[in-house]
Amino acid sequence: MGIFERFLSIWVALGILTGVGLGLIAPGIFQVVASLEWAHVNLVVALCIWVMIFPMMVQIDWSAVKDVGKKPQGLLLTLVVNWLIKPFTMAALGVLFFKYLFAPWVDPQSANDYIAGMILLGVAPCTAMVFVWSQLVKGDANYTLVQVSVNDLVMVVAFAPIAAFLLGVTDVTVPWETLLLSTVLYVVLPLAAGMACRQRWLTQGSERLQRRVAQLKPLSVSGLIATVVLLFGFQAQTIIEQPLVIALIAVPLVLQTYGIFFIAWWGARWLKLPHNVAGPACLIGTSNFFELAVAVAISLFGLQSGAALATVVGVLVEVPVMLTLVALVNAWAPRSVAQKSP
Repeated sequence: MGIFERFLSIWVALGILTGVGLGLIAPGIFQVVASLEWAHVNLVVALCIWVMIFPMMVQIDWSAVKDVGKKPQGLLLTLVVNWLIKPFTMAALGVLFFKYLFAPWVDPQSANDYIAGMILLGVAPCTAMVFVWSQLVKGDANYTLVQVSVNDLVMVVAFAPIAAFLLGVTDVTVPWETLLLSTVLYVVLPLAAGMACRQRWLTQGSERLQRRVAQLKPLSVSGLIATVVLLFGFQAQTIIEQPLVIALIAVPLVLQTYGIFFIAWWGARWLKLPHNVAGPACLIGTSNFFELAVAVAISLFGLQSGAALATVVGVLVEVPVMLTLVALVNAWAPRSVAQKSP
C-alpha cells in the first residue's frame, strides 16, 4: 500500500479539520462553490467523486463481467439488505431514538423531521462512493460494477414507493433530474472514460496498463480528501452552531451503519461469498446516496428543515464510519488474500 492508502484515516481527519476551518474563516469561497450546482447536484463535488472512481473503472475487465451471473448470491445479498432490511431498520431506529430515548431534548415536530430525514437516507443506498470502498478492500471491480448497476435500476422504481410508505405520505416528489444526472456523472461518464483508457492502454501491452493503474491509484484518495474538505466546509457553520443536535442525529445513524454492516457480513458468511465479493456487497448497503437524500429532503420539507439537516448529518458521519468498516473488512480478509495484496 502507498503512503496515501496506509494513512488514509489521518488524511481524512486532516481533511475534516481543514474543511471546518476554511468554512469558518472563508465561508464566501464555499458559498460560491455550493452555488455551482444543477438539479441539486454540486458540480465541483461531482468532479471530485469522478476523480475518486475513475481509477477503479479502468480496472474493470468487460470480458469478465458476463461471468457475474454464474455467482448471483452477492447480488441477492445486496438487494435484500438494501431494499428489504435497511429502510425499515432506519425508520425503526429513528422512532426509537427521537420518539422515546431523545424525547426530553427534542420537540415533537423536530423529532418527526429528523425521522423523515433518516428515512430518506435509508431508502437511498450508495452509488458512487461504493467504488472507492470496493477499491480500498480490494473488491472485485467487475462484480462491484454489476452490483451498483442493478441497485441503481431498482432504485428508480423502489425509492418513491418505500419512502412514501415509511414517511406516511402518498405524494413523495422524487427529483428525477438529480437521480438521472447523478447516475450519469458518477457511473456512466467515468465508466465510459475508463473503458476507453483501458482499451487504449491494453493495445500498448498489459504491463503498460498495470503501470497506468498504479499511477492512478493516488487520485482516488486525493478525490476523497477533496470531497471531505468540501462537504465539511459547506456545513462548518452548522457544525459549530448546533453541535448537540448533530450529535443526537449522529447516534442512530452510526448504529444503523454498523448494524447493517454486520447483518450483511453475517449474510455473506452464510452464503459463503468470496472475500472480494463479500466486502463490497456489505459496504453498498451501509453507505448512502446522500445527494439524492438531501435533494428529496429539501424538495419535500425545505432547506432549513430538520429533515434536510438529518440528511446532511448523514453525509458528515458517513466517511469516518465507513473508513472503520473498510478497516474491519481488510482485517477479516483471509490470510491467502492478504498475502496476495500489494
